[in-house]
Amino acid sequence: MMTGSERRNEILRILTESKTPVPARSLADTFQVSRQVIVQDMALLRAQKHRIDSTNRGYALEKEVLKPSVNRVFKVMHTDDQVEEEMNLIVDYGGVVEDVFVYHKVYGILKAELNVRNRTDVAEFIKDLKSGKSGLLKNVTSNYHYHTVTAPTEKLLDLIQEQLLDKGFLAKLQDFEPVDFWK
Repeated sequence: MMTGSERRNEILRILTESKTPVPARSLADTFQVSRQVIVQDMALLRAQKHRIDSTNRGYALEKEVLKPSVNRVFKVMHTDDQVEEEMNLIVDYGGVVEDVFVYHKVYGILKAELNVRNRTDVAEFIKDLKSGKSGLLKNVTSNYHYHTVTAPTEKLLDLIQEQLLDKGFLAKLQDFEPVDFWK
């Protein structure tokens, strides 16, 4: 009997060799497990930083076209209902939402890694939020929060900044904040 770790290594091999997305049902049949086990395996592989896309035709390893090489921190503010819009804006312009953090006057910096690269990741993030009992980190600081955003070029970061400004998502830094993140 194959261990979970062995199965996940084999799944990575299959995804690497496949030229088309591999359906969860096909993987479940191959390993004689349920589709839910495959979904859990994908979550574990993503947690190990494997870039796996979920498509309507199955799972596929994300192809590297141009690796992000520059980053910028944006201070933003919006409602809970605007989280999806904010994140989609960033990924649509080629950005990766690496993290979210807040600067709390008492606790200091509280940070969570996100690694949101595309609309599929955004949709999964929103789904996870809606299905859980935890709230958004931004809510401990009256909606103010920060994202480290990575992109292939400074020009794309400039474009993302302009779009965040146009949508009213960018926020001004206060005197008590430790660093001026604005470019």
